[in-house]
Amino acid sequence: MYLLGYDIGSSSVKASLVDAQSGKCVASAFYPKTEAPIIAKQPGWAEQDPSMWMGNLRLATEDVLHQSKVDAKDIKAIGISYQMHGLVCVDKDMNVLRPSIIWCDSRAVPYGNAAFAALGKEYCLSHLLNSPGNFTAAKLAWVKKNEPQVHDRIWKIMLPGDYIAMRLTGNVCTTVSGLSEGIFWDFQKNAPSQELLDYFGFDASVLAPVKPTFGIQGTLTREAAQALGLAEGTPVTYRAGDQPNNALSLNVFNPGEIASTAGTSGVVYGVIGQVSYDPLSRVNSFAHVNHTAQDPRLGVLLCINGTGILNSWMRRNVAPEGISYPQMNELAAQVPIGSEGVSILPFGNGAERMLQNRNCDCSVHGVQFNQHDKRHLLRAAQEGIVFSFQYGIEIMEQMGLKVDKIHAGQANMFQSKIFRDTLSGVSGAVIELYDTDGSVGAAKGAGLGAGIYKTTQEAFSTLERLSVITPEHQEEYREAYEHWKSFLNN
Repeated sequence: MYLLGYDIGSSSVKASLVDAQSGKCVASAFYPKTEAPIIAKQPGWAEQDPSMWMGNLRLATEDVLHQSKVDAKDIKAIGISYQMHGLVCVDKDMNVLRPSIIWCDSRAVPYGNAAFAALGKEYCLSHLLNSPGNFTAAKLAWVKKNEPQVHDRIWKIMLPGDYIAMRLTGNVCTTVSGLSEGIFWDFQKNAPSQELLDYFGFDASVLAPVKPTFGIQGTLTREAAQALGLAEGTPVTYRAGDQPNNALSLNVFNPGEIASTAGTSGVVYGVIGQVSYDPLSRVNSFAHVNHTAQDPRLGVLLCINGTGILNSWMRRNVAPEGISYPQMNELAAQVPIGSEGVSILPFGNGAERMLQNRNCDCSVHGVQFNQHDKRHLLRAAQEGIVFSFQYGIEIMEQMGLKVDKIHAGQANMFQSKIFRDTLSGVSGAVIELYDTDGSVGAAKGAGLGAGIYKTTQEAFSTLERLSVITPEHQEEYREAYEHWKSFLNN
């Protein structure tokens, strides 16, 4: 018995086939092999053709079936993870009306900001938990204003994962988690926000019907099954945005648990057990995969733009030519905690929401020419990235999140001992590293939705924990952090 998980990213689509009993991934594949194109007709725009996602999904499915030799009839459920905050518009025949405006497109910011001002900070934060900002609702407002001929033909709007599920099943639906990430969901009324719809002039009928995150959301049509080499009637039983799904993949469901990633940009995603928000809107709150009105579970999302991109910049421009990341870490480890007074603010990859959308650039502080060298800069870069994580964690703590444990995949910057030890030491949290990814998590989510797993404990009992990092040298890390923080508002 097998489970199939898809991860619909902006760079690629990945498929993983998981043995439901052992929990092991038996085959995985991603397409395209080079980064998927993003259409940018103007600065700040970012669009993709949804049919491209389906084409890559088909190739990835064929690949995992070929690798595994699994009979398609033995695949009992399908789960979908997807890039968040995108907008897909379809007509009554389910045809896409324009390319999807994806998560990193910034054209809708003025529309979200105007809604925030008109509806009021108190309403937006207490009901929507966020400013409408640059999220899906604001993107639809841009279409309404600038492409009325498209807007007038819209039957339903969807997130990327909703679109994929529609193409697989012919069924149009979404989830509470999905509506919350689009900033359509009113957490006080436990329903779509009529105030937001009225402000933008949207008819509520454009929103897809709500289905549970876990459960049958449709079954594979004959056409989709033939195109993918799968069995007609296979149920789609789970969908979630990539960050909630990453948390699920790492077995993060309960208050006080955090899932983190540290690639080009970094994410800290913490779960809280009450409806809460940051009054300065420096982090975003969305319904987590296991959220209910009776038992709230919110994912508080902090995104830091300047993460692995700083480390790679250091490799290209500061480290000795040809050096590897492990060799960089060896050089950085020759310098003590705190980098002997050198501090780096890692904010050189655009405006940081955590800093209230300030664009303060990357900066280096405390360098003494007769004392410091490349090693200090290499260590200070990693410490600065971690300290930006800690600054965001403290915002989450003000919202009621008690940080006990951080779960992460052993990938990207979490492969660095300096990075791991600094994060554990400054936060006081235990870090657990696991062998998993988003498409494997989506497959296990499908197992929960299909009832193959009765509990999350059962679903993730086979999750392989690779290592555990416990806090050490906390006083030294905290002293270095306070020194770093002293430069933040200068």
